[in-house]
Amino acid sequence: MSRKKETYRVVIVGGGFGGLNAARNLNDKNIGVTIIDRQNHHLFQPLLYQVAMGALSPADIASPLRYILRKRKNTKVIMGEVRDFDPENKKVFFDNGEIAYDALVVAAGSTHHYFGNDDWGVRAPGLKTIEDAVIIRSRVLRAFEAAERERDPEAIKSALTFVIVGGGPTGVELAGALREIAADTLKGDFRHVKTEESRIILVEGTGRMLPTYPERLSTRTEDRLRRIGVETRTGCLVTGMSETEVVIRCGADEEVVPARNVIWAAGVKASPLGARLAEVTGAEIDRAGRLVVNNDLTLPGYPDIFVIGDMALCRDDRGEPLPGLAAVARQQGLYIARALKKRVRGKDYKPFRYLDLGSMATIGKAAAVVNFGWLKLAGYIAWLIWLFVHLMYVVEFENRLLVLFQWAWSYVTGNRSARLITDYSKWHVDK
Repeated sequence: MSRKKETYRVVIVGGGFGGLNAARNLNDKNIGVTIIDRQNHHLFQPLLYQVAMGALSPADIASPLRYILRKRKNTKVIMGEVRDFDPENKKVFFDNGEIAYDALVVAAGSTHHYFGNDDWGVRAPGLKTIEDAVIIRSRVLRAFEAAERERDPEAIKSALTFVIVGGGPTGVELAGALREIAADTLKGDFRHVKTEESRIILVEGTGRMLPTYPERLSTRTEDRLRRIGVETRTGCLVTGMSETEVVIRCGADEEVVPARNVIWAAGVKASPLGARLAEVTGAEIDRAGRLVVNNDLTLPGYPDIFVIGDMALCRDDRGEPLPGLAAVARQQGLYIARALKKRVRGKDYKPFRYLDLGSMATIGKAAAVVNFGWLKLAGYIAWLIWLFVHLMYVVEFENRLLVLFQWAWSYVTGNRSARLITDYSKWHVDK
């Protein structure tokens, strides 16, 4: 009588783009998959800024992991926060248990990077989670409410001044959307303040906005931002902030801006789990907390531990680190699924190769920039491409319909239906 083949146990830490794509493609009866995430949902982060700016609701861009994976009978979901690793005994420890693995995929993502000024986090929230988006949305809308009650002209200016730190895609998209809210959506809603007179300042430390894009698209982006009323500061750094002021240094010049509202979009660092994994495996880690991986995405000396997404320092054929993009994590997740299925069958697999499909960012209503390498566009056509691509990547079909309806409604009416002020700290049990 033949012995039944043992199930190969794969544990995935993180239900983001990389982890989820690995789980969805590990459809093999000889492989058992467990995905662990501290949230019960997968979040489509590229549209998170639209939740922060009231254009979409959280449920429009998030889906429960159990629902997404319901047809994968070899897969189970655990809602829990991973705390530690035991690579010698091949175990993962989370807040209410432990689990053994034959292969471990660590895809826990990243968090905000304040470059040594972690105390700024309370003053300048970043944008990585639904909770962050709800907090930013509430702060932005509360700023207009506060200005409506003020009678001191200087206090009104301070309440209606918004500083966004970081001129990458997130910062550019936030600035364009915030200007649209102030100039169009809220215009006429208030009796004592003119929301269209709001001041929006976008600060970027390098010499141009969207520094990873071709220079021509960066120039077009900055021109568009200025035309719609966003003040751009390139080659500048935020060097200090208080409850009422932000200090911006441009070269030798320093500007103190009275502003009560700051949003952080200047950088990310890998999840703290990366540091713990480096400690127990001896893996090399860079200043952003990313783990250096082999060309098959495994940790040196640990062929059964894969690290992907924002946690991995993976280099391309030129030796350059791959960017922290959803497309990178998605391709890495698919690669790992295929590699593990071959491993179970005793077959070899090739090193990971990233196929750069391009990048894009919106700049307010009906304008975007698209860089596909062979195609570089800015303007309305680029915006239509941006709409189509993002709709296709939203995970569940019903979410696509919701997002499409909300976008159509906002485009025609100028209204943002999710303009709700909620005090998240009162009902978030982990805070």
